[in-house]
Amino acid sequence: MDIRETFLKNKRNLSILIVSFLFILAVLMVLKIYSIYRKDLPSLTQLRNIEPSLSTKIYSSDGKLLQEFFSERRVYVPLKNMPPHLIDALLATEDRRFYSHWGVNIYSFARASLVGLVNMKKISATSTITQQLARILFLTQERTIARKIKEILTAIKIERNYSKDEILEMYLNQYYFGKGAYGVEAAAQKYFNKSVEKLDLEECAFLVGLLKSPGHYSPTENPNLALHRRNVILNSLKNIGKISKTECDSLKALPLEVNLTSFSSGSAPYFAEMVRQYLLEKYGEKILYSGGLSVYTTLKSDLQKEAEKILSTQLDTLQKKIERAHNLDEEDYVIIYQDSLSNQIREYKNIQGALVALDNENGDIIAMVGGRDFQESEFNRAIQALRQPGSAFKPFVFTAAIENGYTPCDIIYDSPIILIGGDGKEWRPENIDRTFQGPMTLREGLRVSRNLVSIKLLQKIGPPQAVFYASRMGINTPLLAVPSLAIGTSEVTLLDLTNAYSVFPNRGIRVEPRFILKVVDRYGNVLEENTTPRKEEVLSAQTSYIMTTMLQTVIDHGTGRWARPWGFTPPAGGKTGTSDEYMDNLFIGFTPHMTAGVWIGFDDKTTIGKKSTGAVTALPVWTEFMKYAHLGLVEKDFDIPPGIVFRTVCLESGKLATTECPRIITEVFNEETAPREYCREHPGAPLPQGADTLKFQVIERKPEIKERIHF
Repeated sequence: MDIRETFLKNKRNLSILIVSFLFILAVLMVLKIYSIYRKDLPSLTQLRNIEPSLSTKIYSSDGKLLQEFFSERRVYVPLKNMPPHLIDALLATEDRRFYSHWGVNIYSFARASLVGLVNMKKISATSTITQQLARILFLTQERTIARKIKEILTAIKIERNYSKDEILEMYLNQYYFGKGAYGVEAAAQKYFNKSVEKLDLEECAFLVGLLKSPGHYSPTENPNLALHRRNVILNSLKNIGKISKTECDSLKALPLEVNLTSFSSGSAPYFAEMVRQYLLEKYGEKILYSGGLSVYTTLKSDLQKEAEKILSTQLDTLQKKIERAHNLDEEDYVIIYQDSLSNQIREYKNIQGALVALDNENGDIIAMVGGRDFQESEFNRAIQALRQPGSAFKPFVFTAAIENGYTPCDIIYDSPIILIGGDGKEWRPENIDRTFQGPMTLREGLRVSRNLVSIKLLQKIGPPQAVFYASRMGINTPLLAVPSLAIGTSEVTLLDLTNAYSVFPNRGIRVEPRFILKVVDRYGNVLEENTTPRKEEVLSAQTSYIMTTMLQTVIDHGTGRWARPWGFTPPAGGKTGTSDEYMDNLFIGFTPHMTAGVWIGFDDKTTIGKKSTGAVTALPVWTEFMKYAHLGLVEKDFDIPPGIVFRTVCLESGKLATTECPRIITEVFNEETAPREYCREHPGAPLPQGADTLKFQVIERKPEIKERIHF
């Protein structure tokens, strides 16, 4: 072997030795670096459970989106639903070697490092898509060598746990595109008002262009920069052969047209807020705002929309009326505050209202309005406000009486009374018209809402009885067992009151109000399903039917009678309510299909105005809503349960009527309380029992005879 061969052999051996040394050194450095930063890298569990933050969606019973709750507005879409030119644009711009590298583009990194060292500048290597994903999922945006090392190591771990397509899918669903849009689907809806799968090529190029800096390339703040950036992406597609030069030039000539849409603030805000609070309490904040739940509720979107419109129209009308009747010097009707210049500003208070409607069969809340403007006040007056129901509480007193053996034709005297309270003070209750009408049947007393009839009836059965039945029927707030309870002085919520009234058409069955049907997680797993309504028998079917007929009389001929000339014709029952000093106005009513309640008033209990009763302010809202809600429904009457009988009785004696009884009525009874003897005060031939078609209406067979009972 000559000297030259020996030299070459030694040189080759030395090169191998140097390379081996450098390789070992590099491996040792990588291991050392890994050991240093290992504790800061995501765990295997974290890597295998990457879940982007998804919004929780609230749907109506007919599938309409009501509201979204989120920390980041994002709609997850699988890669297969994304257009191919979106993927091409992304890879052409961000990572052309994506499908060939293992998380890090070593050539790009080495080239950038060399340039940085030669020019004595910071290393500015282009991160791969996997590195970018690692950064937004697990790291910060700080520009340090330590963060870059963590980014590289995390990217390698991601590549070992996910396929390339899975990484692309996560990336496009995770990245922020500006204007509150997280993920490409939200971005497509935000900028073009369409789904990502319907995007054109130039639209895809625009969205990919936003990834570099959504604020800098915003089409509203910097439209020229946004257009230029889009065209850069189109050039990249041309350079990798995905589009021709002709197609590229043609697309670049197009103007930048975005259809920027505002993310909807949603509908049914008071109802949605009730749902939100429930979800927050049951599932926690993280699941609510990031878990991607789909929540299917009982609300009917068409009824909700109509309820909001009807209530808003009535409140606007009442507001104008109040402002005409009162000037800004009347402090009861104004709000006083200071502006920025310390000037005193006076504005009229806003009158408020609420509405809630329930499906009788299953207790579903099908409409709910908690106030006139959720943006101004999130206080839900349908479920949170405690208000006096006034005369709307009287049906519970009458229910307790019927359950305890009274009948609709029993007589109570509408006459003055003095009661002594626990504090020794006298209470002299009055009727709203400050008159007294003498002896009345229970049906008549309820029909015309005589306070003294209700108060005396409560005294006869005992206030605890009314408290017992009202609570069983659905009133959850504390009720004071005092004489004034008969005229609704204990406060209740509108939802409780409406739910309690639904017992009447439900034949004595109370159905727990329901507002959520099903909750599904992001994977389609059902977390909660309420398929079976919670029901409980709280009254006899016979008492419920008797009370239903008495409340029908209220709508057909009593304080709720204006519902009929206003065009509401189906069989219905209900009751007006007006609290002391006209502070709270209510109407609660039902049909065989549904029960609805309306409240009108000021939040601070300012009087609405003299003669502003439930019949004047709340009944019109109830009537218009129920007219709309019953469009297309089959009209039906209330079912008559077994054990109910109809008897024609003499109003003076309360016995079965004869041909000589001057004033008679065909009334409803249960079999136990129905009269069995004929009137002895007016001897005559027996009248046919229960055959009269004019049930519950007084017939004066001898009007020349003056009776003491007034109707």
